[in-house]
Amino acid sequence: MSTGMLAFLSLLPIIAVAIFLVGLRWPASKAMPISYLVAIGLALFVWKVPGANVAAASINGLVVAGTLLFIIFGAILLLNTLQESGGIKTIRQGFTDISADRRVQVIIIAWLFGSFIEGASGFGTPAAVAVPLMVGLGFPAMAAVVAGMVIQSTPVSFGAVGTPMLVGVQTGLSADASISNDFLSLVTAIGGQVAILHMIAGTLIPLFVVALMTKFFGKNKSFTEGIKVWKFALFSSFAMTIPYVIVANTLGPEFPSITGGLVGLAIVVFAAKRGFLMPSKDDVWDFEEKSKWDPEWTGKLEIKDITHKSGSMSMVKAWTPYILVGVFLVISRLKALPVLGWMQSWTVKFENIFDSGITSSFQPLYLPGTIFILVSLITYFIHGMNGSAYKKAWAQSGKTTLAASTALVFTVPMVQVFINSGGGEAGFEKMPLELANGVAALTGEFWPLFATFIGGIGAFIAGSNTVSNMMFALFQYDVGSQMGVDPTWIVALQAVGGAAGNMICVHNVVAASAVVGMVGKEGTVIRKTLFPFTYYALLSGSIGYSIVWYSQKGIFNIGSVIALAIAFAAVYIIATNNKRANTLVSKSNTVDM
Repeated sequence: MSTGMLAFLSLLPIIAVAIFLVGLRWPASKAMPISYLVAIGLALFVWKVPGANVAAASINGLVVAGTLLFIIFGAILLLNTLQESGGIKTIRQGFTDISADRRVQVIIIAWLFGSFIEGASGFGTPAAVAVPLMVGLGFPAMAAVVAGMVIQSTPVSFGAVGTPMLVGVQTGLSADASISNDFLSLVTAIGGQVAILHMIAGTLIPLFVVALMTKFFGKNKSFTEGIKVWKFALFSSFAMTIPYVIVANTLGPEFPSITGGLVGLAIVVFAAKRGFLMPSKDDVWDFEEKSKWDPEWTGKLEIKDITHKSGSMSMVKAWTPYILVGVFLVISRLKALPVLGWMQSWTVKFENIFDSGITSSFQPLYLPGTIFILVSLITYFIHGMNGSAYKKAWAQSGKTTLAASTALVFTVPMVQVFINSGGGEAGFEKMPLELANGVAALTGEFWPLFATFIGGIGAFIAGSNTVSNMMFALFQYDVGSQMGVDPTWIVALQAVGGAAGNMICVHNVVAASAVVGMVGKEGTVIRKTLFPFTYYALLSGSIGYSIVWYSQKGIFNIGSVIALAIAFAAVYIIATNNKRANTLVSKSNTVDM
């Protein structure tokens, strides 16, 4: 069978997702079973993978789905605990004191706080923490999910204390011992390249977040209202990415996102409180009242305005649970501390399922869900809650989590069948690699423009930048070597694309939606995040093309032309929308006079 045909067949499960979930907007609970059946059919009848292997991969997927549901439950429980204790009401007031402008709030919570949580834990945890927090502050559930997904890009390569690089890329490359005798140093150097590419592409991510929010969820459905805060958005972007790049190129892959998020939070909150680059007081943007929201925007997670039983709660006490989450995530992920070894000491493992060679395992204490539940229990005591309120938080969290289970029990097994499709009697490589082979054969010297999209497709399917890097890092390195360019930059493009793929990853969207009780609208979310993903992958790929071919083609090549075109388009859009906003303000002032 030809390379092109194998690539097309490998694409069929993704096409099924695109048609039914994104195109027809079916809920994931209906669309993903179809994609799962397509993957099974291909594995059994085209790749001729033994039925025992397909069954084992499916069981492994169910185990992974179970761990995701555990994380979802913990995140929802923490939010419901804070709601019942009155902590959410105090946190909401705290953000209002910084700024009542939702554009400012979404940047601080999603971009900066989310980047810190991503750096500490990864694995979708930022969405599980930041998304419900935004809903608790009064954001529509869908607006919160979209924001949470879009920021799942720049910080992801260094999430979970560098796991996508140190585990994903290093494991992928180490399969070929001839590449290096010091893979850690090689991956650290690649991490510096990854950070530079992320800084460039990530510059506009906070602006994307606010513009998408005002366009899709604002009263006037206007990009202009979001772009008006471009100065604050760019300032917030650089407050995170500058320390991020410095750390990546000096200390290594473990701490760029943690440091960038924390430093950015400190700088931006300090500046916002003093009005630096903030919207004027007569230009505070907010959502319409809830009764006027599109029903599609809301989830089943109902946020109640509950006051603490004493009548008030200090801001420190209200924020203590989230501070504890951050602290516990960091100390449980640092190799230098003994906590990591203790939390990983208990492993539940199902080895060699059905003699397939596939092993499924998880570490209950290490899962972020355990930390969420622990912090919820601590919150019960430090917030002085009563038993009935806490019982209500547990019951509601269980119901919300259960609603997400149907989608995930088909989504994750489909992923596992897809990536465990090698070794069949047909002799084909596993589906992701056959897909990549087909694209590489078609693109030739233009591969750098597509390398990021391959990484993104890997994350879209697998739900993980780490897994995408494991699958494709060596492949990307080999393609770069065959092209005669620096292969480390091609691997860097893979890592950046794999990070950006989290914006459109099906089971991440399912998980984030489930946290706020918005099950069944996953396709609508992906339709909204597809454009920022395309921008991110295309700009990074263009810059990568320009870098690897600069010595042979000079500075003016197709890569630099595309990158400059994107930059000029961004400047033009910002300038024209800013001019339009100023015109509207002038007309409004004239009418008032």
